[in-house]
Amino acid sequence: MPKLFVKNGNVIDVASDTIYQASILIEGERIAKIYTSPDQMPFSENGIPTINAAGKWILPGLIDMHVHIKESYAPLFVAAGVTTVRNTGGNVLELMNLIEAPGNAPTPRVYSADRIIDGPPGLWGETSPWNINIDEPSAARAEVIRQVEAGADLIKVYGWLSREVMEAVVDEAKKHRKEVSCDLIHSTSVNAIDAAKIGVKWNEHASGIIQAMYPEWNMKADKDVWEKVNWLEPEREKITEVCSQLSELGVILCPTMVLYDQMDHLPNHWEPERNSFTNNSLDAQWENLSQRKDALKRTGIQSTLNKAIAKIYFELGGTVVAGTDTPAGVWTYPGMALHRELELLVEAGFSEIDALRAATLFAAQAMGRPELGVIKEEALADIVLLNSNPLDTIRNTQDIDLVIKGGRAFSQEELFDSVPTEEEARAAYEKFLKSFQDGVYAR
Repeated sequence: MPKLFVKNGNVIDVASDTIYQASILIEGERIAKIYTSPDQMPFSENGIPTINAAGKWILPGLIDMHVHIKESYAPLFVAAGVTTVRNTGGNVLELMNLIEAPGNAPTPRVYSADRIIDGPPGLWGETSPWNINIDEPSAARAEVIRQVEAGADLIKVYGWLSREVMEAVVDEAKKHRKEVSCDLIHSTSVNAIDAAKIGVKWNEHASGIIQAMYPEWNMKADKDVWEKVNWLEPEREKITEVCSQLSELGVILCPTMVLYDQMDHLPNHWEPERNSFTNNSLDAQWENLSQRKDALKRTGIQSTLNKAIAKIYFELGGTVVAGTDTPAGVWTYPGMALHRELELLVEAGFSEIDALRAATLFAAQAMGRPELGVIKEEALADIVLLNSNPLDTIRNTQDIDLVIKGGRAFSQEELFDSVPTEEEARAAYEKFLKSFQDGVYAR
C-alpha cells in the first residue's frame, strides 16, 4: 500500500477551532496516523515519501456544495484545493468518468444529481439530457425512479414545478432514501417554506425566501413590486420570521453568494490572482452572458439580502454550507469561486473558522460523509497545504502550496496540465450525447 508522510505542519482542526503541530502518515487513500510528537513515531521515515510541511497550514480538502461540473475543467477544482463537489444538476451518465474515478485521481470526488426536474415550459427550455419538464405526478415518480437507477445521489427540482408534482417527487425520492434539493429563484407559486413543508431538504441560492418575505414578489413581478423590497437594507424581522420556520424544518441552506455578487458587481467582477482557473469555452460563455447586463443586475441586486439571510439563518442554528453554482452566472471560476464564497461569508459576518466549516466540516456532515471535511485518523487523505494561516484572514485559503487528494500529492501546475484539451472535451461530450440518445441511462 503506498504511503506518504506529511511532516511538522500546523494542522487546523475545524471541529475544535484549534491549531496544533503534527505529522500525518497516509496509507493508501486514508490518514493512518497523526503524530503530535516525534517521540510517538515508531517508524523510520526512510523509504517513505515525505513532504516537509514546516511553516505550512494543513486544511481539510474543501467541498463546493453547488456546482455543475464537466470533465473539461474538473482538475481546476482540485488545483484550488476543492477535492469534493456536490453537482446539483446535470447528467450522471455524462459524469460517470468523474464519479467512478479512483480516489487519488486529479479530479474532485463527485456527489451528483441527475437532470433537473422542472415544470413546463421549463426555465432551461425543452426536455434535454440535463433537464426534464413534467406536469403529471405519475411522470415525476417515473423520472425519480429512472434517476435513482441511473445512480443519482440526490434529486433536484426547479421553481416552475407545480406543488402537486413537487410533492410527488419528494414522496417518491423518500421511498428510495434520496433527498431533494430546490432552486426556487424563478418560482411564482412555491416559496421556500412551502417547499420545506413538502419535504425538500436542501435550499439552493437561499431561493424562495424572498417570495416568502414578500408574497407579491417574484422575478416576473412589476417594477413597483420590486421597489417594495428592501434590497440594500434587509429587514431583519422578516428574514428571521421565515428563517426560523426553515430552521425548525431542518432545511440546509446553500446561499451561493458569489453567484449574486459577481452579477451585482459587473463590470468590476472579482477575479483570482492567477488566470489559470478557466478555459476558452468558459471565458466565451461568461463573456456572452455578461452582455445581458440588465438581466444579470436584476438577479445581482439580491446579493446584500442573500448575505443577510445566510448570516441570520446561521445565527438561528440553521446549517449553512458553501457553494458557488460554478460555472453558472458570470466568472464563477472553477475551484477559485469557492474561495471568493469564503470571503463573502466572512463579509456577511461569519468568523473565519465558521466560513471554513461551511466548506469542510458542515458540508461533509450535511452530506452524511464523516470521512470528508476533517483531518483525523481514518478520514480520507484529502488535504490542502497553505503557505499562510487562513484564520488570520480568510483570503489565505488561496495561498496554496500543495494539494493531496486520496493520498496523492499534486502541485497546481500538475493539475493545470491534466485539464483535457478542447478536442478531448468535445470527443467526450459527443460520446455522452450518443450514449444518452441510445437510451443508456443506468450504471
